[in-house]
Amino acid sequence: MNVKYKGANIHFTSAGEGNPIILLHGFMESSKIWGNFIPTLSEQRQVVCIDLPGHGESGSFNEIHSMEDMAKAVKEVLRHLEIRNAAIAGHSMGGYVCLELYKIFPTLLTSLVLVNSTPEADSRERKINRERAVKLVQKNKKAFVKMAISNLMMPENSERFRSGIQDLIAEAMKMEVQEITAAIRGMKIRTDNVQAFARMNLPKYIVAGKDDSVLAFDRLRDVANSTGAELLEFSGGHLSYIEDEKALLKLLHFIE
Repeated sequence: MNVKYKGANIHFTSAGEGNPIILLHGFMESSKIWGNFIPTLSEQRQVVCIDLPGHGESGSFNEIHSMEDMAKAVKEVLRHLEIRNAAIAGHSMGGYVCLELYKIFPTLLTSLVLVNSTPEADSRERKINRERAVKLVQKNKKAFVKMAISNLMMPENSERFRSGIQDLIAEAMKMEVQEITAAIRGMKIRTDNVQAFARMNLPKYIVAGKDDSVLAFDRLRDVANSTGAELLEFSGGHLSYIEDEKALLKLLHFIE
């Protein structure tokens, strides 16, 4: 199914009924990452999975896909489905979008799960690395995709979950260069949402991989402590939905 946002098709799926939960993927991923979660979750609730702008089967509309624009695209899907309140979980970049959604539509969310994600803005060093990433994508998309995705999982899990990594790479390779760089630039300019996250008066969780190579576990623990969020320590790296699938499914099954 699709809705329109700024002239682009925004693709989504919906399964089950009642007590909705919205699942958002991360950078260079798609709603397909939640495929193993849908059958179990949809037995007891509505599960909505959305391809964010420029990802999966959703179209692109700008040279920069800001987190605010992505959040508004998500809201268009929820408006179409007549969902007024929902739990929401977002992996990595999807978590950034969740936070923007809360800022723009504060009464929409009933609970929030940041999966391998943070309310903090990019550091100066990270912003410089984003610009380097843009140049690398423009020079050699294939090399960038393989390197970026392969580095997300802890080494000892890379062989164990090889098929999952290959699926992610194949999905990312479908993206146009402009779609990848639009997301990178959108993440680079996102605002710091630590204070907004701290003020959230609703159940909020941070899922942190003990060996996450992208977001340091110790830093996420400090953010959770300072914002009143519940920290869930998982054993893997940045891809908890693959490396710790059962534990994450259990969490998403019980949040309201």
